[in-house]
Amino acid sequence: MSALTCFKAYDIRGRIPGELNEALAYQIGQAYAAFVRPVNVAVGRDIRATSQTLAAALIRGLNDAGVNVTDIGLCGTEGVYFATFAERLDGGIMVTASHNPPDYNGMKFVREQSRPISADTGLLDMRALIESGRLPARAPRAGATRALDMNPKYLEHLLGYIKGAKLRRLKVVCNAGNGGAGLVVDRLEPHLPFEFIKVHHDPDSSFPHGVPNPMIEANRASTIEAMRRSGADIGLAWDGDFDRCFFFDEHGGFVEGYYLVGLLAEAFLKRHPGARIVHDPRLTWNTIDIVKNFGGEPVLCRSGHAFIKQRMREVDAVYGGEMSAHHYFREFAYCDSGMIPWLLVLAVICESGKSLGELVGERQRLFPASGEINREIADARAVAARVQQHYARSAVSVDHTDGLSMEFGQWRFNLRGSNTEPLVRLNVESRGSEALLREKTAEVLRLMAAT
Repeated sequence: MSALTCFKAYDIRGRIPGELNEALAYQIGQAYAAFVRPVNVAVGRDIRATSQTLAAALIRGLNDAGVNVTDIGLCGTEGVYFATFAERLDGGIMVTASHNPPDYNGMKFVREQSRPISADTGLLDMRALIESGRLPARAPRAGATRALDMNPKYLEHLLGYIKGAKLRRLKVVCNAGNGGAGLVVDRLEPHLPFEFIKVHHDPDSSFPHGVPNPMIEANRASTIEAMRRSGADIGLAWDGDFDRCFFFDEHGGFVEGYYLVGLLAEAFLKRHPGARIVHDPRLTWNTIDIVKNFGGEPVLCRSGHAFIKQRMREVDAVYGGEMSAHHYFREFAYCDSGMIPWLLVLAVICESGKSLGELVGERQRLFPASGEINREIADARAVAARVQQHYARSAVSVDHTDGLSMEFGQWRFNLRGSNTEPLVRLNVESRGSEALLREKTAEVLRLMAAT
């Protein structure tokens, strides 16, 4: 068999049917069974047109390898995480391509306790089994498949994060991007006092309003317009499999995920004094300042869900957050969720009497940030070496946890290459000075562009 291009660093993702199809999905089920050696596995799927047939082929591969399958049907990626740990299963597989175009699909994998499987923890082993033709023979006894509706237990878990909170009526714009988030919002709605203004709400695998990815600035316009039209208190948007949640303040301003990490860290430290909070290296000062001010312990970790989850387990962190809008929770088996964050933030707004803009505005002024800037550069290491050499004498600290981080008295930056594309990503922040932020961002960008 030729090389399989759909196996990526953290998951499987590829075009249908050239890179991923039913025959390969069947083999992936066999390979997962051979590598993990599970007895019972959860399988879920997103709203894409090809997800049901791919999931069926995957389940046949698992069953033929002797694995019992708990089919949880249509869900978000966190639905598979939840089923795996809540039902004490040996693993889980989600059929999804998240925010990729409609002609893509893919899969995400976990093992027991919803521990992630990525390139360095089994994904490449599974690929090698398929490519070499060393898949196991059909098991003497086929596994069984049972359908299980996890929604009642899942909703109960989600609502547990705001149990006892003094909620009040808020007007909330929610943009599912025609992905799967709207299905969960509809189930939560009867239990909440909020008025939901629903945008691109119904699942539609053709994604008629563009791929569900709020990180793309053009995709935010429909949320902002609905907020202005309705006078909403807050706006929410999700990617296709809703493992990321994005926030807009009462003025329709997009709130960088960085500031949500600090806000959620504060909320958890009020409940769990002295707890550890894991964060990524791209932007750090606001998070560290809040965590220390509320008596917690900040823990730095390399970006990426597999690394964050592992570090959280190691230090038993109550919460972890990345500026990329991934938020992780100890009570959710250290996994990321796109539903828990907005429930918590709305509870904070209700109980504090402050708007989201007021809650994050002061932090934005104290620690203004550039947002992630991407440049297409083939040799990320050469660029990092040149930038490090330029600033070496004036830097207060240099860190290589994830790319290059350099700190100075009043500003800092992180420069890192993409794992999957010829891109270099830059993040800059300062202590209270927008002018310094702009100056230093431009300065680093000039150094990156130098030949």
